[in-house]
Amino acid sequence: MSHVGVPRGTVRKRRSLALLTAGVLTIPALAGCSSDSEETSRGVPQDIAPAARDRVADGSTVNWAVDAMPTTLNAFQADADSATTRITGALLPTLFPMDATGQPKLNPDYLESAKIIEREPKQVVLYKLNQQAVWSDGREIGAPDFVAQWRALSGKDSAFWTARNSGYERIQKIERGADDLQVRVTFAKPYADWRSLFSPLYPKEVTGSPDTFNDGARTTLKNTAGPFQLKSVSKAKGTVTLTRNPRWWGDKAKLDTLVFRAVAPKDRTKALADGTVHVTDVDSTTANRIALALRDGNNGGQPLTHGPGADLTPAAALRSWALANGSDEEQAEIAQASREKTRKAVAAYGAEQKALRSYAVRKSLEPAYTQLALNGESGPLADDRVRRAVARALDRQELAETVLKPLGLPAKPLGSHLALAGQPGYKDGSGALGDQNTEEAQALLADAGWTRGGAAEKPKDTKAGSEAEKKGDKEDEEKKGTDKAEDKDEKKTDKTEADADKKTEEKAGGADKEEKKSDQAAIGSDDSAASRAEGLYIVGQDNKPGARPVQAPAASSAVLAPSHTAAVQSLALLRQASAVSGDTSAADTAAKVTAQDKQSGGAPGAYAPMGTAAPAPASVNGPLGKDGKTLTLRFVLPSGPGSQSLRGVGERIATMLEKIGIGTEITKVPDESYFKDHIASGDYDLALYSWPATAYPATDGRPIYAKPEPATDGSLLVEQNYTRVGTDHIDQLFDQAVAELDEKAARELMKQADARIWAAAGSIPLFQRPQLVAVDKKLANVGAFGFAAPRYQDIGFTDRQAAGSPADRKK
Repeated sequence: MSHVGVPRGTVRKRRSLALLTAGVLTIPALAGCSSDSEETSRGVPQDIAPAARDRVADGSTVNWAVDAMPTTLNAFQADADSATTRITGALLPTLFPMDATGQPKLNPDYLESAKIIEREPKQVVLYKLNQQAVWSDGREIGAPDFVAQWRALSGKDSAFWTARNSGYERIQKIERGADDLQVRVTFAKPYADWRSLFSPLYPKEVTGSPDTFNDGARTTLKNTAGPFQLKSVSKAKGTVTLTRNPRWWGDKAKLDTLVFRAVAPKDRTKALADGTVHVTDVDSTTANRIALALRDGNNGGQPLTHGPGADLTPAAALRSWALANGSDEEQAEIAQASREKTRKAVAAYGAEQKALRSYAVRKSLEPAYTQLALNGESGPLADDRVRRAVARALDRQELAETVLKPLGLPAKPLGSHLALAGQPGYKDGSGALGDQNTEEAQALLADAGWTRGGAAEKPKDTKAGSEAEKKGDKEDEEKKGTDKAEDKDEKKTDKTEADADKKTEEKAGGADKEEKKSDQAAIGSDDSAASRAEGLYIVGQDNKPGARPVQAPAASSAVLAPSHTAAVQSLALLRQASAVSGDTSAADTAAKVTAQDKQSGGAPGAYAPMGTAAPAPASVNGPLGKDGKTLTLRFVLPSGPGSQSLRGVGERIATMLEKIGIGTEITKVPDESYFKDHIASGDYDLALYSWPATAYPATDGRPIYAKPEPATDGSLLVEQNYTRVGTDHIDQLFDQAVAELDEKAARELMKQADARIWAAAGSIPLFQRPQLVAVDKKLANVGAFGFAAPRYQDIGFTDRQAAGSPADRKK
């Protein structure tokens, strides 16, 4: 993980972190958006090896891998990340954690009740706290803690360095009720997502002063109120150690100790084999290794058919033996050294495989979705017709199947920007844009003036073009392009909304889909020279030697956290997830994670190394053009080994666009600069990244889809709307939804908003991300949690001896 800077045109103190995330919008009803048409959707269930508490033994330690040591333990700071969330979830109160359906659910460990008791003239919420709830120093959790957190996060005192204040700025006052265990919160303006507030709740000792809030809580939390308490933080060891909280009033934690250990994704297979971690997110390569280990464990000790040397043919083996025992001493010495190296590698691999039999891969769908982002600030994508053409060229079903089907997970494209399947109010709003249709996509491009002969036309005095075409005088161009995009967006609001109404009523079809390319053979992993090379490759231009196809790995992507989940990870962090990275060897290609389920799969791709070209497009003879310029979009993808799967999806998208005459200039950039230097700064035309799910879309969605505003210096204030595509209407719907206290009405506004976002075609949801977690087979109540927050106090071993003390385990 790498800390990235504040996006260009933003200020350090943003309006609210709730304005920085994936969320929900509000809009007057579009055709087909009534509640009567709401879909009944089922999410993929969590996979955590559930067990009743009486079946879980007391004692022992669990090591849980995180990507890196947390940079702060204050979830409200800009550099809070996923490790911050994991740790604070076991230490601090969360009043309304998400349940398995993605809804906020009252936590009885902290609350007896919480509800709106007055709506007029002001909204008033009354919290009644659990009378046993106390901080680890013995002080009861009460109104003073609520007041201190409100004052720190309200945005009125700039001495507190907060990343978000959404909802807190709407509070007018907080009063003590009959006693400190009753907290009466009065809002100046109605706030529908009031359940998002005060989670996590920090003690007043942290939020009561800027010094402790800004600095003190970064490295330690002396006062906590969860099933565990903080014992130590060791940067040298890369560990954060928690122990049972002796003052915890709820169900006693089953574990003695819970250790969060920083382990890089590339090191997790070895960490599992060495027994240094019990729980860790893994990529598909590691998951496949575990699946093979379990399979081979039932093969009666037969020789491994995978791993080092497994692809050695009998003829090659005989030749190696002959060289090692031949009369040529120099060749014999080389051959003997090679055979010894292979023997050691085989032995080490076999030992690891034996150790990996102790684990199971728990799998579900992560509460996050991958999207294709289209930068509408300037260039061809400033035209909504071109954006819609790109969207209608995508076969989202094919992309979802490529990623999810090999894992045995439901392969269905996501139909909403604002909710995931299984969450209340989920509805497929993609009808506002339309299904994949090559003919319609080409018609949209023609209407926008992009034709086959356009590249040969005499150039006109225009500044249009992709980011890649503006490098010469970029500084002069940026302001002009920004102003032009803003003016154009304002003029097109009515047209976009009218198109949305029309598209919502469209039926899929009208033209036969073109045949898909047949599966192609895979080539090496990112360790190959071609994969390591930085640079670009243009799909859709055939002026190079013949292309060499490559299998596209399944997709993962960077996850940018919503405001309300700043605790999950900073809004300014790029997380290079490798939930489903591709295999590299011939043996591994056959070993899919679904070997546990006796399934396998794969998907063809369209990427070729630098210096090669893709096959000629099936339906258009080369890229389209306009005013002497070809229609080529700059597709920016990360280059690191953990991003192989992300590139695989990007390459398949490039092939789909090639079919309608859109060229793509694929540029690979270092992972650490992918977000801050390209996504946040707007230096891209197309990009892939992810947004996490939220139970509060009206709050968390606005910064992602709100219309960018001009700053005093002429730049754009984009919040988290990195596509730079938005309308005043969408903003108005956000405002309506966040103030709507009727949940049914608020959800209706969200569905209308989603249809508008689809019609604007700045963000195209592709699929929900897979979640693969390797877990010690003896552990219960931990794994792929899906939407739900972990119940840390229930995690433990079902094997009594495994859960005993070290002395017990030696007996």
